[in-house]
Amino acid sequence: MARSDSAVVIGLGRFGRAVALELVDQETEVLGIDEDPEVVQSLSGSLTHVVRADSTKEEALRQLAVHEFDRAVVAVGSDLEASILTASLLISFGIRDVWAKAISEPHGRILRQLGVHHVVYPEHDMGQRVAHLVRGRMMEYIEFEDDFAMAKTRPPAASVGRPLSDSGIRSRHDVTVVAIKRPGEDFTYATADAVLTERDTIIVAGRTRAVERFSELQ
Repeated sequence: MARSDSAVVIGLGRFGRAVALELVDQETEVLGIDEDPEVVQSLSGSLTHVVRADSTKEEALRQLAVHEFDRAVVAVGSDLEASILTASLLISFGIRDVWAKAISEPHGRILRQLGVHHVVYPEHDMGQRVAHLVRGRMMEYIEFEDDFAMAKTRPPAASVGRPLSDSGIRSRHDVTVVAIKRPGEDFTYATADAVLTERDTIIVAGRTRAVERFSELQ
């Protein structure tokens, strides 16, 4: 029986490799699966277990006890058939959390129709994030579902030197300052009496467009 703090990652290209190695760094036991023997060899010793197998074959996955895992990532890249067949098998196993990489919206739609719990678009999401960083004053940007986002940015001039409670940031811009970082210090939770300076870094949260507009203020 797979441990609760374990995961299987199928497809060990750039995306799958990055996911698998990060999970290992977080002390998660990882079973990595790929069809390419060179890829498998290159990760030998880096993952808890790494094997060569055809993930579209139910018997092969059952022999590896994949059906006993609670968490699985389908990181198969351009082979849409392999991605869809693999995801379908994982769903049929009743795995609690299945994540799958999609390379297009139609691909993602098929994965969701199969019952995949989390569909991700690595290239699209990274492109979107970089575009936000390029066009505004954001240092970091994260967009969530349901039109919600967070950004790391500098406070606009109009909010400097005033307590957050009197700054009008929430009432005028419809975003909330959730954390503040003073120069040379760590981030701390924002309080109503915190006074912003022009050298501070802040994290704001709100509706996506509101966060974008706020981060463009000078």
